[in-house]
Amino acid sequence: MDNRKDRNVEVREETELRTKQWTPPSLLPEITKKPGWAYRWIRVSLANQADNLNVSSKMREGWEPVKHSEHPEVNIPMDPNSRFKDCIEIGGLLLCKAPQEMVDQRNAYYQDKARSQEEAVDNSLMKQNDPRMPMFSNKKSTTSFGKG
Repeated sequence: MDNRKDRNVEVREETELRTKQWTPPSLLPEITKKPGWAYRWIRVSLANQADNLNVSSKMREGWEPVKHSEHPEVNIPMDPNSRFKDCIEIGGLLLCKAPQEMVDQRNAYYQDKARSQEEAVDNSLMKQNDPRMPMFSNKKSTTSFGKG
């Protein structure tokens, strides 16, 4: 017992702070995105049943499968039973790409469609609005501190 140092005198070495925090691994690999292209994972099967309707609709939208040779950094084994040979497929999801310009046009189309539907709902509600008993009123809230 006489070999032990007093606990108050003992100096502990400081541990180095980690520069990177641990996070759970992503289920889908990260790829290096090439300029001018948008990437998306598309469902090709669900519960081991082929989802042909989803695949065909996405292909008609302009999405095309990405080949392994285009992204060699994705290191996954190829599924021998896959319908999409030499393409990047993981767990029923197929990596696809489309020109960024086309994706921007698609997004603008759906934003315009959503905006027009919102305007239609607002117009329908405003037809039923009566100024004597408004459905919507612009309420203002104020905050004060103490007695004033």
